[in-house]
Amino acid sequence: MKKIFSFLMLFPVSSVFAQIPDHVYKPNIHSVKLFRAGDIYSYPVLQLNSTDQLELYFDDLDADFKNYYYTYQLCNADWSVANLQPFDYIRGFQTTRINTYRSSSIAFTRYTNYQAVIPDRNCIPTHSGNYLLKVFLNSDTSQLVFTKRFLIVDSKTSVAAQILQPMSGQLFRTHQKVQVGVSTKPQVNIFNPQDLKVVILQNNIWPTALYNSRPSIFRGNYFEYYDDATTTFEAGKEWRWIDLRSLRLMSDRMQKLIPDSNNQVYVFVKPDGERKQQSYIYYRDLDGIYTIENTDNTNPYWQSDYAHVTFTFVPPGNRAYEGKSVYLFGELTNYSQDTSSKMEFDPEKEVYQKTLFLKQGYYNYAYVTLADNKKAGETYAFENTEGNYSETENNYTVLVYFRPFGARADELVGYASLNSLPMKQ
Repeated sequence: MKKIFSFLMLFPVSSVFAQIPDHVYKPNIHSVKLFRAGDIYSYPVLQLNSTDQLELYFDDLDADFKNYYYTYQLCNADWSVANLQPFDYIRGFQTTRINTYRSSSIAFTRYTNYQAVIPDRNCIPTHSGNYLLKVFLNSDTSQLVFTKRFLIVDSKTSVAAQILQPMSGQLFRTHQKVQVGVSTKPQVNIFNPQDLKVVILQNNIWPTALYNSRPSIFRGNYFEYYDDATTTFEAGKEWRWIDLRSLRLMSDRMQKLIPDSNNQVYVFVKPDGERKQQSYIYYRDLDGIYTIENTDNTNPYWQSDYAHVTFTFVPPGNRAYEGKSVYLFGELTNYSQDTSSKMEFDPEKEVYQKTLFLKQGYYNYAYVTLADNKKAGETYAFENTEGNYSETENNYTVLVYFRPFGARADELVGYASLNSLPMKQ
């Protein structure tokens, strides 16, 4: 106990929590969304010293009014906390109160919707890199409510990338490879090729990010990364969807829509089966995210209702997978594999089921499996539930980090986004 107490004294509780990105700590907090101002489909990325802004929305189902504050935590490329003090990367106040909030209206579920535009002019990040937005109560950072990732880019490199099919015969039809070339500008002084780190994201999903610290080729100020082991992803398949924009009329993927006498709404999604044996068909999706939208009322943020939404997955032969668990996957579960996303097998119905409390909107999701006795570094797989097809439309993000000699934090000096769709043309 003495060792644990010493550790907590050296590292405050808020610092320990800060290392868990995209995490909600309070059960009353729902529907946390952070995106570029005016673009509900975007990932939260800002240019350093620009007028770019982000929009933050979240609901408190306690339906009262609380004093929520936020601050920023600078992190390195791997989301470890940077060895800098807040005054080294924040200009102005260290914390900012969220002053815009409104009680829900028309909706049967009572909640308070909070909104903020970030960064506030009195609290501005001054360092490029990975950031955690930390929201907490009563100006007390130990009362952490949730964290959300966002990025600030200081463009000091030119990034060129293309999506290819892997050369391996085993991966050719099931995976996608991202080949990356980076050209540094004069202000980036490279003494060691490993001073640059290249991170590749598929559909902005961090748990499966690939990290490249050694270029395959470098000459002068040009660095190229094409090692199959660190640039190749499972292709997956187009995401499944459920349209919850209306809770008055049934959408195409609803099996049942049941309002009860207690003003609760229950939605049962049509049962889903395994898709790995099905032929590939392209259709437009949201690459795994969800949006808060409403066709029943005017304002989606404080006039939308909530519903108990039950997802059902029918395994092959109506038998539970041996040695594997099934998880509901997507932004709706923060891409996690824990109790909040794990589906339970019902031996009587012979199906997996999971119920989530979701706000009106349009949701992408998928099913993944994970070994019960997973090995170190092992992650989820699409191969048992969705299948992998090299034709799948995926969005890829390339991030270039640089740590100058003697610096104490990684800088984000390059950013590029590309889509796999042209590969089919």
